[in-house]
Amino acid sequence: MRPSIVTVGLIVVWCLTAMVGIAFSADDTAIVSQTVPTLDVITLKDGSVIHGEVIEMTGGLLVIKNALAADLIKVKWSEVSKLAVSHPIPFHLKEGTVLNGTVEEGDPGTMKVKAGPAGSVLTVPIDSVTHVNPMVQPPVIYTGSLNAGYSQSVGNSHLRNVSILGDLVARSEQLRLTLLGRYVNGDNNGSLQVRNARGTIKLDFFITKRFFWYASAYVENDFLQNLKLRTAISSGPGYQFIERGDFNGIFKDMTFYAEAGPTYFNEDYRDNSITGDRASFRARIAMKWDWPLFDGRVTLYHYNEIFPSVQNASDFFFTMDNGVRMKILAGLASGFQVTTRYNNRPPAGTSDTDNLYLLTLGYAFDTTRKR
Repeated sequence: MRPSIVTVGLIVVWCLTAMVGIAFSADDTAIVSQTVPTLDVITLKDGSVIHGEVIEMTGGLLVIKNALAADLIKVKWSEVSKLAVSHPIPFHLKEGTVLNGTVEEGDPGTMKVKAGPAGSVLTVPIDSVTHVNPMVQPPVIYTGSLNAGYSQSVGNSHLRNVSILGDLVARSEQLRLTLLGRYVNGDNNGSLQVRNARGTIKLDFFITKRFFWYASAYVENDFLQNLKLRTAISSGPGYQFIERGDFNGIFKDMTFYAEAGPTYFNEDYRDNSITGDRASFRARIAMKWDWPLFDGRVTLYHYNEIFPSVQNASDFFFTMDNGVRMKILAGLASGFQVTTRYNNRPPAGTSDTDNLYLLTLGYAFDTTRKR
């Protein structure tokens, strides 16, 4: 009896051991299948292969996330030879078509997009793709800032200076509204040293993605120049030479446009015994350049407007803003701006050039969606 009992015991132990081993093996398989997802594969023209997750492609730059890389991997789209994407994402083509699906490798320079409910496979040239999984922006994007500066001294002198700067740009697919404003006031022991206010409102209607037609109004008041109100009403064509995403790297957020058109230019003065009112038809030439750096933490900008007389080209009024704006924390920003005004026919008793230096602190915002 004892041998048979021992034999049965050994058989039972062996069976239990086998069952536990099978169970652990199944668990390990399940864990591996859960923790090792299928990676996207990017093959470059030089033969290099990158494994990871395709995030997006905008501005000719493909962004890939790899668990072994500290930062996102970025490669030029023009260098991609083959592509395989395991998760469905949208692919925007040059003719405007959007294909949403996964991708299998095709011949060099092509990819096979599996899209639609039927899962039909379409062979698409890689160079026909303009965007991959782009960030969807709101219908209207708002950017702008509101900044102020104040300084005061007491004792031997009693100086007080106040400056306020503001700008707002609201951009939709077809319209762009621009508002610019500035107010500066300074006095010494109650004696006015400077008081100037300036504002611009402009509406751009985009006929194409680059070409637009604008209508603008410029107004200015300057107490020390005897200027009650300077007004410039203008309309004409413009062109967006550089838009966000046109370039890569540090230039990716740069924008630049120029515009020109006929203008009604009027100057009303407080004391006509010193300077008489003047009205004329002029041209208007304007340019605006913005260069955000380090993901918008630092922004360089330039804006100018030139109003040459149609009757006399040597008679013109010119205004220019150059500055830098730096984000300190969240929306808190500091800025430095130099404003130059030149009038070759200045009011009597004043010089033809004014330079204004402003150091301000305020709030900056941008509703552009970013990953």
